[in-house]
This record gives sequence, C-alpha cells and structure tokens, in this order.
Amino acid sequence: MTDAGTPDGPARAEPAEPATPPARRRSGRGRAAGVLLLLAGLAGVVSLPTWFSTTVSTALDPTVVVRASGGDVAPAVPAAALVLLACAAAVALVGRVARWVVVLVVALAGVLVVAASLRAQADPWAAGLHQKVLTATGAGHDATAVTTSAWPYVAIVAGVLVVLAAGWIARSSRSWPGPTRRHEGTTGPAATVDDERSAWDALSRGDDPS
Repeated sequence: MTDAGTPDGPARAEPAEPATPPARRRSGRGRAAGVLLLLAGLAGVVSLPTWFSTTVSTALDPTVVVRASGGDVAPAVPAAALVLLACAAAVALVGRVARWVVVLVVALAGVLVVAASLRAQADPWAAGLHQKVLTATGAGHDATAVTTSAWPYVAIVAGVLVVLAAGWIARSSRSWPGPTRRHEGTTGPAATVDDERSAWDALSRGDDPS
C-alpha cells in the first residue's frame, strides 16, 4: 500500500550543495579588481598635489614661490597608477599561470611607488625641483630651503598598501576558478542537468515548470 502522505512515491534526496559556490569564487576576482582600482586611483591622486615648494628671488621679483607636484619629482608614481589599472583589468580575465604574473607586476608597482617617493624626499632638487626653479626663474637655487608637504609620506603608504595587496591577491587567488566562459553559452550536458534539476525542484514544490 502506498503511503497517503507520499502520493508520488519515495522522496528523492535533495542534491548536495557545492562546498564552494562558483559565484563566491568569481566574487574573489571582483574584489581583487576593485582593490586594484582603488589603489590605482590613490597612486594617481597623491601625485597631483604639491610635494615640495621653495622660495627664490630674481632681479624682477624678490619672492618667487616655486612648487613641484608628485608627478614632477616622482613621475614613476603616476606611471605605477596606470600599471595598476591594467592589472585590475587583467586579474578578472587571466588564468592560473598568468595570475602570478599579475601579482608580481602589482608588487613591483608598489615597490616602485615607495622607491620613487623616498628618492624624491632624499633629494628634491635632483628629483625635479631644480628644473622647476630653472623654468620659473631662469637660474638654479639649490641652496634654497625646501618645504615638504605630507603627500610624499602618503605616497609611501600607498606603495606599501599596493605591496600588501599583491600578497593578499596571491593568497586568495588559490581558490579562484579559471577564466570566465559566460560568452561561450550555456548549452551542453551541464545545462541539461541543471534544467532537469530545476524542473524536479519545481514539481516537488507543487509548481508546474511547463
């Protein structure tokens, strides 16, 4: 005799949920790309304000204020920002092997930002301030006192964050899947199995999937 409580026969076991959903793995790529975009923006922003300023005198004006931005004295910083933008796009597309190349490039970009910022702080005149003074006054004044803003220090912090981000991507990318294949369509045996499973779930809820 068939049990009245189970008119459709023995209940089938529900399929087990995957241990790590693919959507969660894909979100790891998205987070990495977002972090790299933020760091690229940070590296670009810190190179825009004035890093160093000095006051010199000329025959026509005894007080000439000359300012040098981060891009003037550390052009490697905005260049690193462009590299990070490219890495943000690449990290969402590359496979397992090329992923480590991206990690290495990101780490090198962070080291470049730190090194360029430290070099500019060590000798602002050699880094580009002398050329700015020469352009503004027609003569060099390397002995003039230089005022340093907080932006070179912010750039150093940004470079360190980039290096740390490279380490985080290297660690978290081990669970990422291969490159996405959304543009290849959803036909094939896997799609057929998913359709049948969805239809069975609908029937078990009392819905008509047709």
